[in-house]
Amino acid sequence: MKKLALLVLALLPGPAMAASVDDAEAVRMVGPQEEILSPAVPADERAAMTAAADAFYGFWTNGSPALLETAIAPTFTDRTLPPGRPQGPEGPAAASSAFLAAVPDLTVTVVQRLVVGDRVVSHLRFTGHFTGTFAGRTGAGQPVDFIATDILRIKDGRITDNWHLEDNLTFLRQIGAVD
Repeated sequence: MKKLALLVLALLPGPAMAASVDDAEAVRMVGPQEEILSPAVPADERAAMTAAADAFYGFWTNGSPALLETAIAPTFTDRTLPPGRPQGPEGPAAASSAFLAAVPDLTVTVVQRLVVGDRVVSHLRFTGHFTGTFAGRTGAGQPVDFIATDILRIKDGRITDNWHLEDNLTFLRQIGAVD
């Protein structure tokens, strides 16, 4: 079941139908509800790290290639790469495009964020409505509400690595793809 969920999310077809918000609004929308900052991380470095994380989650909200380019390094590595998803910057681009095709009104909420060392750890909540297409299914407006966790390594203000875990089973149940 887990393998199916990862494969399905990695192979979603179709172009993005991004949320109708510009980049600045997308970044504003994803500001964390709670933030825990290590005093050992210098303020300027912390600001660069959180700006990269905000651009990354803004990108998930609206699919903006400019936000993705701002957020991740050209050498970006997905350390928990799902089967079928390309490695590097192409991976998040493909996944976002496919997910926004399924849930065009996607909202990403950063529930809490921790900044420690060279890492930003975020507890996320994804909400919206399944009104697009997913794995051969057409949505009928079903509510989508699931969580995820990211561990981002950030160097020189860009995300170089990501370890992530999404509650794909909840998503698949909400859209009626599994029982």
